[in-house]
Amino acid sequence: MNTFCRRLLITLFVSTLPAMAAAADSLPAQTAPQTAPAAAQKSSAAATPQPVQPPTTPAMAATPAAQPVVRIGYVDPIRVSTDSEPGKAGQTKLLDLKQKLQTQIESKRKQLDKQRAAIEAKLSTLSPQQRDAKGKEFGKKVEEFQKFGQNAEKQLQELQQELSNALYGKTEQAAVEYGKTNGFMAIFVKRDLLYAAIGVDVRDVTDDIVKLVNAQDRKK
Repeated sequence: MNTFCRRLLITLFVSTLPAMAAAADSLPAQTAPQTAPAAAQKSSAAATPQPVQPPTTPAMAATPAAQPVVRIGYVDPIRVSTDSEPGKAGQTKLLDLKQKLQTQIESKRKQLDKQRAAIEAKLSTLSPQQRDAKGKEFGKKVEEFQKFGQNAEKQLQELQQELSNALYGKTEQAAVEYGKTNGFMAIFVKRDLLYAAIGVDVRDVTDDIVKLVNAQDRKK
């Protein structure tokens, strides 16, 4: 190689050194390729504001919901019988029959007393056979009188039962209507109440039931 060519190569090599050095300075460091992104993420996370979380507090006890009031009513059947119009009418009907039967019983009793007195007045004049016959005859009349009294008592009981059933049916019908209209859970026959829990409204609705029974009876 001649001298001119050697000088030309040296000149070109020397001229390229600054460019190579600049290129080397611009390359990223190769020693820690993984640490740079982590540092960038940490810096980014520190720069980004995080939402403030409210302080945690113990769970508050749930407030119990208001319990609905349970409304229960009761009816005094004796007052319905004595105060209502159907009850009074039934009592009057029962009393009339009782008085009628008592009059008949008293009349038959007086007849028996007269017959016994007549037999006793003649005993001294009667033979033993006649006395025995009179005794049997009078005994049959006494049996008839007793049967009449038993039958009269049976009539009174049957009428009383009939009137009681009729009045009970009217009271029950009135209680159903009244209970549904006024929001009652139940309406029952009066009993001695020993306990009622909080939220249970127990009422005497006898007066209202009597009024409703009267109103229903007038419609018929």
